[in-house]
Amino acid sequence: MKTEFSARAARDYKNLPPELRALVRKQLNLLRDNLRHPSLNAKKYGGTDGVWQGRVNRDYRFYFEIPDGAYRINSIVPHPK
Repeated sequence: MKTEFSARAARDYKNLPPELRALVRKQLNLLRDNLRHPSLNAKKYGGTDGVWQGRVNRDYRFYFEIPDGAYRINSIVPHPK
């Protein structure tokens, strides 16, 4: 399945440090191969219809939807603790 970025996600990605961008790329490759990969910890985001959350690392998450057979990345943000 292909991955596409919203304007916000593209901006979020661009503003990340290079090492974090590399982690995002790695996690998105895992997402394309297997939504249920353990390191993604992908789950539906509570209370929203069709929005999912995936883990970049301990401190960052990405939010996405799955419309029309593609993963649409909506944002890449620090994880609120």
